[in-house]
Amino acid sequence: MISNFARGLCIAAFSIFGGGAVAQESTNRVAANTDWSVFVEEDPKECWGVSKPKESVNTRDGQVVAVRRGEVLLFVSYRPDNSGAGEVSFTGGYPFQADSTVALTIGGETYQLFTDGEWAWASPDDDPKIIDAMKRGADAVAVGVSGRGTRTEDTFSLLGFTAAVEDAAKRCE
Repeated sequence: MISNFARGLCIAAFSIFGGGAVAQESTNRVAANTDWSVFVEEDPKECWGVSKPKESVNTRDGQVVAVRRGEVLLFVSYRPDNSGAGEVSFTGGYPFQADSTVALTIGGETYQLFTDGEWAWASPDDDPKIIDAMKRGADAVAVGVSGRGTRTEDTFSLLGFTAAVEDAAKRCE
């Protein structure tokens, strides 16, 4: 089940990256840092850095295919009651294959994110490792499989990541 927080992230992300009528309703973007933006929600207080991919490749049976996907976004989120710990999440714009994971690779290190519907999250143990790797890396590549068997590979630039997550974390201290 998608939490209200995740829904809020998605709605806010639409406001930066497009998404029809929702774009006019959300005004909580507070900063932009190269390829990453920062959002703050006040009730309850939540802050996050978010980016859309620079490149997406969709394949089935080894062949590139055209597919329709919703918003594809990578997040690091903070809440005041979480002791400053960031939470890494990803939405692939489609329902993931049941009982699958998303492989998130940064600088040669790969982490597995567990999936639920259109969302994937890192484990609390991996969150700080992933955030540290993202601060040092140039890009992050998320590979998942849709419920229809399409393999997706989304490449996110990490330019502006450190500034965005440090800003988000500070706003939610």
